[in-house]
Amino acid sequence: MEWRDEGIILGARKYGETSVVLETMTAAHGRHLGLVKGGRSRRMQPLLQPGNRVDLVWRARLEEHLGAFQVEPLELNAARLLASAVAIHGIQLLAAHLRLMPERDAHAGLYETLKVITAHLDEPEIAGPLMVRFELALLDELGFGLDLGKCALTGSREGLAYVSPKSGRAVTQEAGTPWRDKLLPLPAFLTTRNTAETTREALDDAYRLTGFFFHRNVYEPRGMEEPDARGGFLMALARSAERATD
Repeated sequence: MEWRDEGIILGARKYGETSVVLETMTAAHGRHLGLVKGGRSRRMQPLLQPGNRVDLVWRARLEEHLGAFQVEPLELNAARLLASAVAIHGIQLLAAHLRLMPERDAHAGLYETLKVITAHLDEPEIAGPLMVRFELALLDELGFGLDLGKCALTGSREGLAYVSPKSGRAVTQEAGTPWRDKLLPLPAFLTTRNTAETTREALDDAYRLTGFFFHRNVYEPRGMEEPDARGGFLMALARSAERATD
């Protein structure tokens, strides 16, 4: 068995004295593991860092085997990401999120989104909105997507302001006012492609929104806790915003 693909490194763990098991998110083969012989060498260690985009050749005798990776660099992002607290927590959070998906299931859309986010993880004002959009995309891939396109009560696509915690569907300001204490705020930037004027309050509301549905539909049914990296990422975003206003 053999295939070639590009991927972004999520992490690596030691294997034996000199090798590592590399975890990647690939364009066409999903989240995939493989052995890298000599991966702990000084030459290979800088290449096998989280966030780097690499060219991969995977070989195994049988498809279900772990197999071995041959790795070549395409875009070395790790050094840039290590200089930013937001980026460090961000790449850890992306890896934790992707581990919710079955190994080797292809998710081309998630890979492309991952590639975009990785390019901007060290830019907090961009990384914050992009990450929450990634969480929405992941919920959709997991089968728990939110319907934020039109009002569940009126069918209107304008004036959307809330999300029903029961159905995950959007509700307009007018229709939702009588039940606003029971609804989740829907930040306006999540219903458009424009993130240029995303406020701190809107971003907080967005992460509370996705966090609610992750806890109810993903973490609790699986007996899991929210990954520490999510709290670290949100704290790093908040600190970055505070520095920007000083």
